[in-house]
Amino acid sequence: MANPKIEIRVKDHGTMTAELYPQFAPKTVENFIKLAKESFFDGLIFHRVIRGFMIQGGGYSADFSHKDAPAIVGEFKANGFADNTLRHTRGVLSMARTNDPNSASSQFFVMHEDAPHLDGQYAAFGKLTDGYDVLDKIASARTGSLGFYMQDVPVETVEIETIAVIE
Repeated sequence: MANPKIEIRVKDHGTMTAELYPQFAPKTVENFIKLAKESFFDGLIFHRVIRGFMIQGGGYSADFSHKDAPAIVGEFKANGFADNTLRHTRGVLSMARTNDPNSASSQFFVMHEDAPHLDGQYAAFGKLTDGYDVLDKIASARTGSLGFYMQDVPVETVEIETIAVIE
């Protein structure tokens, strides 16, 4: 059976296509697909952008209202999940979380460049198959801060139009 594929359409930037890997993080992939099919991500933003590291989205709208989803188990080695050996290389999708290893819900990040220090610490669950030019464009966004807790926020909104399951 083929791995699920998704399209991430980003307003004024283009489309990134990714393949999801349930063999590494089955509950994470199931949760992400469920949220995508419910149009959860539509209109949310990439709220954290660090060139040479990653772009993060899936939790805030353009006015920085937080949109929450139920937390899921963290499927990564440091949390006792040895099956996830997917490395945090350029284009890999992974789940954001707090210090609580089981706090991931809807926020995800896409690796702009390799970050081996994240391997085994976060639930990597997919990889871009197309749209690296879009990733680079987003990663090049000018950023600033929003209050005390939000750093690396794009000055111009980077909106996720939709995330759709395509296969």
